Amino acid sequence: MSTLMLSVHLLLVLVMPILLVGLVNRTKSRWAGRQGPGLLQSGWDLLRLLRKQPVYSTVATPLFRAGAWVVLAASLLAASIAPLLGAAAPLQFSHDFIVFAYTLGLGRLALMLSALDVGSSFEGMGAAREASFTAFIEPALFLLIGTAGLATGQTSFAGMIGQWHQAASFPWLALPAVAVLLVLLQAEASRVPVDDPMTHLELTMVHEVMILDHSGPELAAMQFAAALKMTIYAGLIAALLNPFDLQASPLAAIAVALLIMAGVAIVVGCIESLTARLRLRFVPGYLMGASLVAALCLGAAAWLAGAA
Repeated sequence: MSTLMLSVHLLLVLVMPILLVGLVNRTKSRWAGRQGPGLLQSGWDLLRLLRKQPVYSTVATPLFRAGAWVVLAASLLAASIAPLLGAAAPLQFSHDFIVFAYTLGLGRLALMLSALDVGSSFEGMGAAREASFTAFIEPALFLLIGTAGLATGQTSFAGMIGQWHQAASFPWLALPAVAVLLVLLQAEASRVPVDDPMTHLELTMVHEVMILDHSGPELAAMQFAAALKMTIYAGLIAALLNPFDLQASPLAAIAVALLIMAGVAIVVGCIESLTARLRLRFVPGYLMGASLVAALCLGAAAWLAGAA
């Protein structure tokens, strides 16, 4: 990976989470007829949290204090493997998608353990919901990766995403793949209709209830990690839809990737403004629907590869 691509990828990881959250919030404010916060407001909120002194429960152990930083580190590692620009990533090796998936799983495990560590029944309820929702959504990611691998013959995440455009199945499967990635974004980043990052009713909360006891820099780490997950999946959607080749036209590819990621944030904001949060009993069906679509994509890719 060239120095330019590495620098752009680093800027995407550090800056885009703040901008995407700002775009989502601004879009929701526009739908509500308000001016809304500035695009960088979430960045200022993170700086404010970093200056605060954390407060710990009397029963919290070092496991709770380490949880937020494990979640952040796992998200950063996953972002370094994800091909946000298409055919290249800072960490790229054979079968790296397995490390990508289970790195996100490690962060999710640390989040649930830190929630359980304080002994709160509400946080335990949120951890149980997170575990059950994960079981429904993880197959979608692996099935989608399998589809890209079958279509391209590549074994690295960046190779699959970067070369899927040349596969015969891409024109037929691009939109279903984007739809699956959008559901994955909603589940991983705790967005409506799977979850509501703005709610304060514990009986309906999932992600927010698990971080009720976090404060100060640790809360900032949790919030940035959630925004970074949204950036990862928005970047994967941009890589799939980007018509420019990263090697042949790097500047055009980077510019279009940024525009598509911004468009994804606006779409997320529109969905959250126009769609009510699903009732909890409907969320598993919604997530399983994404896995079903991914399974159909895998079957279609196999059929098209055999026909070719």
